[in-house]
Amino acid sequence: MTNCGAKKKVVTKKSEQENQEVVTTPEMEKQEDVQPRKVVTSHTQRTAEYVDNFSDFAQDEMRKYGIPASITLAQGILESGSGNGRLAVEANNHFGIKCHDWTGAKIYHDDDAAQECFRKYNNVKYSYRDHSLFLTTRKRYMDLFRLGKDDYKRWAKGLKKAGYATDSRYPQKLISLIERYELYKYDAEVLGKDMSKAKEVVVSNDKHTVKKGDTLYSLSRKYKITVKEIQELNGLENTDLYVGQVLYLKPIPKDY
Repeated sequence: MTNCGAKKKVVTKKSEQENQEVVTTPEMEKQEDVQPRKVVTSHTQRTAEYVDNFSDFAQDEMRKYGIPASITLAQGILESGSGNGRLAVEANNHFGIKCHDWTGAKIYHDDDAAQECFRKYNNVKYSYRDHSLFLTTRKRYMDLFRLGKDDYKRWAKGLKKAGYATDSRYPQKLISLIERYELYKYDAEVLGKDMSKAKEVVVSNDKHTVKKGDTLYSLSRKYKITVKEIQELNGLENTDLYVGQVLYLKPIPKDY
């Protein structure tokens, strides 16, 4: 027990399940029959938080260098694991940019080979700026800047063609993230376009509003996705649904 006015202690304990935390407070501990509240952080929640935190950076870079904010955000999400990867956490490197001719701080990390050299930044903002400079100062990316600033599909394919990534599914992963999290709206905002019209060009069945009679099993059959995947995408701990609930039903790209 603490005296009035003293700081309250919050105890956080990791559960056995990945991405879950059990949080207890002194007030909760006073109640014998109250179970600790589980806080589930899913891929979807972490990525949504990432977009909220860094969309302004991506839009600033778009205004200055002409790189679609949607592409920048999608690359940041994919390369940094929504800001939770080692390079992002320890080096503020959100785009997996290696040292090359870099003279600044460095970090060594296993990637295509063991202990490769990656750039280390003092602030995430510098990582976003260096990403812009990386694309605008290398000849192999010049063709990208002939594309429309809101043509994220061709930008995604162009990045792979220019050699940004070796993953053959890199363009599909970027496009999937852009459409799932509606990142194209940040392009439309910078360009002064009607965001509702920008949304109309995206045809996707990645969301479902629960209706009476829906079950996770019936939705898994309808959308060709497993019950477990639906639960993981939406942070569901059981199979309970309620009418009006919005579920994500488009799998996150593998290796993301």
